[in-house]
Amino acid sequence: MAQTLFPLFVIIAAGCMAALQAPMNAALGQGLGSGTAAATISFGVGFLVLLAVVLISGEVGHLSNAGSVNRWLLIGGGLGAFYVWAILWAIPALGVVTAISGMIMGQLIVALFLDAFGPLGLPITAITPQRLLAIALVAGGLVLSKV
Repeated sequence: MAQTLFPLFVIIAAGCMAALQAPMNAALGQGLGSGTAAATISFGVGFLVLLAVVLISGEVGHLSNAGSVNRWLLIGGGLGAFYVWAILWAIPALGVVTAISGMIMGQLIVALFLDAFGPLGLPITAITPQRLLAIALVAGGLVLSKV
């Protein structure tokens, strides 16, 4: 149970930070007059923080392995950039709860299929009625968030 609780706590904390980051980036975008500029600054600051962590942890040497991985795996950075831009763009139109609910809905739909088929070395977890109900409940929450 403890093996599950700590990762769950960490990911909930990360979700809390993402919920704070989204309106902060939206406000930055409004202040700059450009969502793309705000996303660029957000990624720049994030890059500097991660670079400091990699330097402090002594893992900087692992960066040289980037040339040996499948090139298509590097697309993940672009996916993250789209996420940051999309959420900061959507918040003024939808509000924080609806924008984040929509983002979570999209994540759950893709996660369901990732679990079911196990690409990228992921363990396979079956699509069950309980998992479908969990996603349907989130979909209901998304609808209710804008009613």
